[in-house]
Amino acid sequence: MTTSPADTAWANFTEDGPWELDRARIEWMTLATVLRDRARAEVPVLISPRRVPPVGRLVRVVATFAWALLPWWVAKKRGRFATPEESRAHLSRRLRASIERLGATYIKLAQIISSGEGLFPSELVDEFKKCRDQVPAESWDDVQLTVEQDLGARIDQVFASFDRSPLAAASIAQVHRATLLTGEEVVVKVQRPAVSTVVRRDLRVMAWLAPFLIGRIKVAALANPPALVELFAETIVEELDFRMEAANMVDIAAILRELDQDGYVVPRPHPRLVTRRVLVMQRLRGFSFDDVEGMRSAGIDTEAVVKAGMIAFMEGALIHGVFHGDLHGGNLFVLPDGRTALLDFGIVGRLSNKRRLAFMRLMLGATTNDLRGQVRALCDLGALPGDTDIDAVIRDLGLDQPTVDPTTLSGEELVLEVQRIVKALLAYGAKLPKELMLYVKNMVFLDGAIARLAPDLDIIAELTHITMVFMQRHGMAIARDLGVNPDDIEIDMGSLKQGLGVDGSVNSMTYRELQQRRDLINRRMRDHIRS
Repeated sequence: MTTSPADTAWANFTEDGPWELDRARIEWMTLATVLRDRARAEVPVLISPRRVPPVGRLVRVVATFAWALLPWWVAKKRGRFATPEESRAHLSRRLRASIERLGATYIKLAQIISSGEGLFPSELVDEFKKCRDQVPAESWDDVQLTVEQDLGARIDQVFASFDRSPLAAASIAQVHRATLLTGEEVVVKVQRPAVSTVVRRDLRVMAWLAPFLIGRIKVAALANPPALVELFAETIVEELDFRMEAANMVDIAAILRELDQDGYVVPRPHPRLVTRRVLVMQRLRGFSFDDVEGMRSAGIDTEAVVKAGMIAFMEGALIHGVFHGDLHGGNLFVLPDGRTALLDFGIVGRLSNKRRLAFMRLMLGATTNDLRGQVRALCDLGALPGDTDIDAVIRDLGLDQPTVDPTTLSGEELVLEVQRIVKALLAYGAKLPKELMLYVKNMVFLDGAIARLAPDLDIIAELTHITMVFMQRHGMAIARDLGVNPDDIEIDMGSLKQGLGVDGSVNSMTYRELQQRRDLINRRMRDHIRS
């Protein structure tokens, strides 16, 4: 009987690890906090108003987007599009082409948008998904130079083999298969040359342009353009140093172990071969997250895969305030034993203790029907100004009114209701803080994952189960952290049903049925807009 590596006792790593990690002895782990603080301090400097932006880059950005927008605008004015969907699809294609011309920063922004199914227009999301895997790779000479400069040795002094063709190429980096001289199979993530300089220059351009776009970008309805630039800067700056990413991998692996979330594993970063621009990690193999038939043929319970994710990410955020911030199909795959491997830890949500407690109050309020608690939590999260009149928000949004089944409304009524809510939120200065945006984006991804992997899952029963399990595991800790009596916490399942837009008398609904309701609502709204 073989013994598992010692690091599996404190982290969700695989049992057949090529090496063991000792957190106390890894140099980049001890640097991570300093590097993270430094990156956060840099953001206000990058986005601060400047009299003169990088002129050359500004001209190119404006000209490139003008190339995308003007022909579309002319075609729209001349009635060339039969439907609004056709118009949005045409514009999305032109925007993607422009973004690819502008390079890494804008491609990264497109990749983030592509994970926002349900948050952005579907045509835009579908088009921007192409930015995930259609980014041109860097030349081998540039890859070799970066690796050798950062590792301080020739490639053949570290690796027995190094595949010149990348497994994947993204906006910030690309990854290659390799084998160490000691025989371990690894994946090597290599940062694109000069991308750090390019990103910082582009952020200054975005910050200069953002004030001129206020009120002109519909998709930015709840986060004005300057706020969006700040949000994007906070997200991307930390990705420019792989030592922080490696530390994120270790932190999340440890959190998953502490939470007994055995359905997830994290590849081990190498204890020595991690630098600012190079990250060597354990190579894992499995099924693409979208390969439903392959998983089922291998005997993997795809419904169990989804169920594990639904609670794992909620636990990480609420109990530890740390969670993977960029879930999409390219960052997950399923091992032959049914566990899900998490990849790409460049974007990780890290809640301050104040915001973690606020997030906890928000989720608790949603399960106990505490409206005031939910709005107060949104203020503490930064989604609403701190001095917001809570009672006025509840009244203006109609939160204290009986839930109306949206499928009973006409297209006109649905559109008017959406407009009313958006107008009210804007009036209160609502915005989407980074951590909440990342969490919502992850939940949207999981929603889509259910559609593919478990369409017949009883969503009401599963949400009820998750809520009960969560309270059993963490109810005492939640009560202690929030300073409440655990006996006073009373779960209201009717509140959860209201969140799905269904009547309290409904006790069962598959995800497939829920999606049919959503399709009906969207169709009515589209038909009204066209008429």
